[in-house]
Amino acid sequence: MAEIVIIGAGPAGISAAEILVANGLRPILIDEGARAGGQGYRRPADDLALDMNKLMGSEAGRYAALHARFAALRPQIDYRPQTLVWAIDGKRLHLLRDGRAETLDCDKLLIASGAMDRIAPLPGWTLPGVFTLGGAQVALKDQGCLIGSRVAFLGSSPLLALAAKQYRAMGAEIAVIADTTPFSAKLAAMPALLGAPRTLLRGLWYMATALRAGIPMLNGVTPVAVEGDGRVEALVLRDGSGRERRFACDAVALGYGLKPETQLADLAGADFAYDPDFRLFLPKIDGFGRARPGLYLAGDGVRIGGADAAEASGALAAHAILSDLGRPQDIAAIRPLARRVARLRGFQRGLAQVFAWPKQQIAALPDSVTLCRCENVTIGEARAAMAQSLGPVEVNRVKAMTRCGMGRCQGRVCGPALQEIVAAGAGQGGDAAGRLRGQAPVKPIALAAAEEPA
Repeated sequence: MAEIVIIGAGPAGISAAEILVANGLRPILIDEGARAGGQGYRRPADDLALDMNKLMGSEAGRYAALHARFAALRPQIDYRPQTLVWAIDGKRLHLLRDGRAETLDCDKLLIASGAMDRIAPLPGWTLPGVFTLGGAQVALKDQGCLIGSRVAFLGSSPLLALAAKQYRAMGAEIAVIADTTPFSAKLAAMPALLGAPRTLLRGLWYMATALRAGIPMLNGVTPVAVEGDGRVEALVLRDGSGRERRFACDAVALGYGLKPETQLADLAGADFAYDPDFRLFLPKIDGFGRARPGLYLAGDGVRIGGADAAEASGALAAHAILSDLGRPQDIAAIRPLARRVARLRGFQRGLAQVFAWPKQQIAALPDSVTLCRCENVTIGEARAAMAQSLGPVEVNRVKAMTRCGMGRCQGRVCGPALQEIVAAGAGQGGDAAGRLRGQAPVKPIALAAAEEPA
């Protein structure tokens, strides 16, 4: 029997595993987290007294349903939590589990690795107290902690209002929700966003909730700096009229939408193409999630679409696996899944065009701003490396000359901003800047783990 491995126990991975089990297979489900659910439906430890119904709000029912489904599924699969896939070599996966290195060979591999925040640097963003938007939510959902007592939310994302709502529900004071997107752009995009009315209405409700609570909500802002002596003390912005405003706070949650986690797909041999709407290089897939023979990609790890789209794309990938194993599939039953994925991913594409990635803002940052936190590389150092380059200017050459993107995050945080700095410096589009290539280990491991296990 073919060995089928799924990486990621979020909605996409769980949905795929359910279909494979229903067809008599027992897939291996690997997850880096301690508990299934992914980022959006992250479940806290059993001994953590956290009111998830209050925290999840209108999504509480879907949250409970997903975890109930997984509880029923778990005895029928080989579930391996707290297991890191740090490298892929052909059909062989290199794992780190309970501090021990392992290898696992597979015939079919489905990667549902999820997404992470996309970050645009600004002066002061390395101060203690600045978190990514997703990191702020992890602290809340996974550990029951607030990142601060008075939190500012900054970026360009509909998730700003959601995260602020969750923090307010758990007792935090919200200093400001500051969106770099002009309000006029949001209004103009409304017709295009009607393809997912439930998601649109939920987002509008989050914003209305914030306004009713008296939380300052600014649109079309330009970030100036995070200020503080040793830690965050204030967020300074220019509002849409050009007036500088200072908001006292002890923490900042920063996010400009999401970007797929594609490092494992890269190591597994997927091809990539530049997407001008998202301004990212994304893996190439067919309508079912096939990237190459034996490799399948699903969920936000390949295209941002949200939990509903992730679930449907996981199901599509499972049907593709079954078809490739010679098991006939009912196309009439599969078509609605494909339409659902296309509609929801189209909605997210519309969001990406509205809540725009601030490429001009990044290109205008001063040389003194830190670009790569891990290796302490400034924007000025990246620009100097470009000026000294003797060949074509692209991100991997700048990385080699400055170590930008060589640290613990492997370019996850600084990569998108580096791409814009290089593109602006070379006077070219984002595609010409190239992409940071995935490298093993995709996350930090002990040196001993890199040795071939006995």
